[in-house]
Amino acid sequence: MTTGAVQVGLSTGRDQAEVAERVQQAGTSFYWAMRLLPRAKREAMFAVYAFCRAVDDIADGDLPADRKAAALALWRDEIDRLYAGAPADPVARALAAPVGRFGLRKQDFLAVIDGVEMDARGPIVAPTMAELELYCARVAGAVGCLSVRIFGAPQPAGDRLAAELGEAVQLTNLLRDIAEDAAVGRLYLPRELLSEAGVPASAAVARDHPRLAEVCERVAERAETRFRAAAKTLAGLSRRDLKPARIIRAIYHRLLQRLRDRGFATLEPPVRLGRWEKLAIALRNLL
Repeated sequence: MTTGAVQVGLSTGRDQAEVAERVQQAGTSFYWAMRLLPRAKREAMFAVYAFCRAVDDIADGDLPADRKAAALALWRDEIDRLYAGAPADPVARALAAPVGRFGLRKQDFLAVIDGVEMDARGPIVAPTMAELELYCARVAGAVGCLSVRIFGAPQPAGDRLAAELGEAVQLTNLLRDIAEDAAVGRLYLPRELLSEAGVPASAAVARDHPRLAEVCERVAERAETRFRAAAKTLAGLSRRDLKPARIIRAIYHRLLQRLRDRGFATLEPPVRLGRWEKLAIALRNLL
């Protein structure tokens, strides 16, 4: 797949400002990693994040499943227009220059849409391990593949890092949000582990089950393994170019440690890292 059809310069200053505002308002932990990038890379990452937020908001919204599917289909059409050189949405226009400059792949944008569509079809409840791996690969790994190209990571190590760190981050998020997800009928813990622990594959029942903590700890162990793999891959890559990935890894690894330190017998309030703590982690990883 080539990116030659995409025309650089389609976006406007207004598009860039709108994208930056969306990212800042989202309060994402990724903000500190993105904010410290050189301008071209920063704007590219902001545009990628704004795209992810736009499609994720569809899946998390209140529309019925058929209208969510239709809205995501419109985004697939918009990605087609982006690669044909005629994007219409402000976020897609902001992506035009990064796609051409950094060789961002169409397949990765479409994979993100496929991932959020898994949520949009209805609450995910106790997926198989294979389904959970696919979900992580789409909603996080594909974003990582876009990101490492912007950062300048060589291949295939860059995509390996994207898969490792993407799964680690996504599993950490799922562990943090168990109670919040259960409130809307979602349960992302793998069916096999729930079955082995005798925990019913039901969001409402599993949340208060006495052996849920065992399942969560096993998922946390898997996330820890993926964080270690990401650290090993990062060790072989440029420290200068991959500083954002190091920051993301450090922030989410700290969050996972906090979750494990508290234990999973208690799910509320959700564990969070404060703004200043995330900034301190980011600054340490700049040295």
